[in-house]
This record gives sequence, C-alpha cells and structure tokens, in this order.
Amino acid sequence: MLTFYWAFGGYTSISEGLEVSAEKSANREWKLVGGELCLDFANTADWHASDSPHEQLRTYEDLVDWAIHSGILDKASGEQLLLEAARHPSAARGVLKRAVTLRESLYRIFVAAVAAQTPDAANLNILNEELARALRRLRLTCDCSRWAWDWKEDDRALDSMLWPVVRSAADVLTSHKHAKVGQCADDRGCGWLFLDLSKNRSRRWCAMEDCGNRAKVLRHYRLARSPSFKRKV
Repeated sequence: MLTFYWAFGGYTSISEGLEVSAEKSANREWKLVGGELCLDFANTADWHASDSPHEQLRTYEDLVDWAIHSGILDKASGEQLLLEAARHPSAARGVLKRAVTLRESLYRIFVAAVAAQTPDAANLNILNEELARALRRLRLTCDCSRWAWDWKEDDRALDSMLWPVVRSAADVLTSHKHAKVGQCADDRGCGWLFLDLSKNRSRRWCAMEDCGNRAKVLRHYRLARSPSFKRKV
C-alpha cells in the first residue's frame, strides 16, 4: 500500500509494501476523462488534490486492469502479464511502485503546467528515467508503404504498460497540447486533469455528470436559499 499526504508544495508518500494479487479485483469502473493517455494515468488516484487522496493502483492487477481498460493491453496480454507477475511477485511489486511514483510525478508536472510554472526537477528526472527505459523498446514498422511507431513485443515485460504512458506524456509536453491541460475545479479536491478542447478554454470540470453536476446542484441550492431569491419568489 502507498499512502499519500498533502503538504505545502506537493505530495509526500509513505510506502508500506505494494501488493501483488492473483485474485480478480472488485468490479471497478475506470473513468477515462483526460483526453490523453498520460492524463488518464495521472487520474488513477481519486481526490488527488484533497487532503486524503484515494489510491486506485493498490495491486499489480489493478495496474493491468487499468491498462486493459485504457486500450494499452488486450485481455490476453493482460492475463499473460498476471501469470508472469505470479511467477515473479517481487518484480511485479517493483513495477507497481515505479508506476505509482511515475503517476505522482506526472501529476505534479501537469499541475505545474496548468499553473504555467516550471516543474520540479526531481519529477522531471523520474519522467526522463522512465522515458529512457521506454524508448529502448520503440521501433519503426512498415506495412506496405505505411510507416509507424510500434513497441517491441515482450510478454514478460511487466512494465510494458508504462511505455505508452511516458511517450504520451512526452508528446503532450512537447506540443501545443501542454497549454490546453486543465484541472477540475471541484472545491472538494477532485484535482483530475483533462485536455481542454473547449472554446476559450472554458471547461472547468473533469466530467459534467460528476463534479460539474454537483456544482450545478449546489449553485441552485445556494441561490434558492439566498434572501434576494426569496424576495423575488
């Protein structure tokens, strides 16, 4: 388990040994609202900007489950990785710990981008370390006349789901997209990130049906209780 505590300037973490589970996770609905793979990965902690973030990546199976849901892995590849994790639980715990560390670094980097600030060097170093690992697996492929980037297949690579994540982060940060990253304005500390493609960058919520709807209901409630509203009624 990895628990995060909010302190001035960012999160600190206390590791108590991340788990590897061969059992099926409880039915989990992964919400992909980020608009980019790296932002969806950064959103794998609920209430990320609150005093009590809730960790969603508690086991290596959670990490694989998220990767399948986000389209990085197909079900067969995910099952193969779980078998490999069962054979090498210590290595799987190491990958899970790296994944959570990477997730926190990406979150802080993108929060800094939202505020038009320079990210902390330590977080950038973590991203660059994972990027170096991933790029060693990247290759060019050609299908007739169509060239494309692809990943060197390795069913035993327990960290394979991290490669597309860090490449996605590098692509966003080195393009015009980094200026369009937004953060949910929910006052409880949702903190989820998203790519704001709205006109004039007017998007405020991770999803209108979640935090946006709550804000709308709360606004109507406060309006209904206001003295001016009562006088009009």
